[in-house]
Amino acid sequence: MNQQRKGLFTVHFSTVLFGLSGLFAKWVHLPSIILVLWRVIFSSAFLLLILKLQKTTLRLKKRRDYLLMVLAGIVLSIHWTTFMQSIQTSTVAIGTMTFSTFPLFVTFMEPWLFHEKLKPSNVICAIVMLLGVLLIVPEFHLGNAMTRGVLWGMVCSFTYAILSLMNRNFMKNYTSTQTAFYEQFTATILLFPSMLWMQPMITPKDLLILLLLGTVCTAIAHTMYIEGLRYVKVQTAGIISGLESVYSILAAFLFLREIPSVKELFGGMVILGVVFYSTLTSAKSESISLPQVVEK
Repeated sequence: MNQQRKGLFTVHFSTVLFGLSGLFAKWVHLPSIILVLWRVIFSSAFLLLILKLQKTTLRLKKRRDYLLMVLAGIVLSIHWTTFMQSIQTSTVAIGTMTFSTFPLFVTFMEPWLFHEKLKPSNVICAIVMLLGVLLIVPEFHLGNAMTRGVLWGMVCSFTYAILSLMNRNFMKNYTSTQTAFYEQFTATILLFPSMLWMQPMITPKDLLILLLLGTVCTAIAHTMYIEGLRYVKVQTAGIISGLESVYSILAAFLFLREIPSVKELFGGMVILGVVFYSTLTSAKSESISLPQVVEK
């Protein structure tokens, strides 16, 4: 398996795990910020264990990188909190489908930040994906819970685009596990005061479910995604991430009995078509070497 195919496989598999994460917003009846706090507590602890077993240093190469990692952790906190809030406000389908607008932001931000050429094909793919998302959106009215869910999802999408581009820069000098640990440990510190302020009631069952979220669907999935971005451009990986909504809708149907509407199903088909088109064309046309590219 060459480097690019390895990257594509890794990004796809991690997307499956990410697709399952939306279910936890429905399984655990806690405020979104508390849910995310426990998610990063378990995840950062798991990542620290991995780093210790691998005997990987926690020291960063530049003082400036500590500040950048903290900033990325802040963005991650906002991203995951708004993601869970979007799903709790509406449905798994709405939350994950609106999150899929992420490639639209990256398509225009990445060439500007990294001085790369803006490809018309990537613009078209992003627009088509956005149209697919719009198919599942109900009337735009703030009194509508689904509309509020869409707005939370758009904030989630925008912050995710910023985070992905920051991670691309980190991957030039640090491993995926180092990057994920610093971001999630920062999020743990940032969100911990919410536990003291809100004092939520958490059952042993909740903790078990959150442990699964923090390890499998967060630490492992997040690390795999970042690792995959060593070989795949953020734009391509962003298009692949559109599959997350498809996996989430299927999982919500199987485990939550959330039945998507015809519009949601059609929107998912549009996104899926863009994903496979982007993946196939990128595998033929892109040539990315390990030292050259980085980067969820």
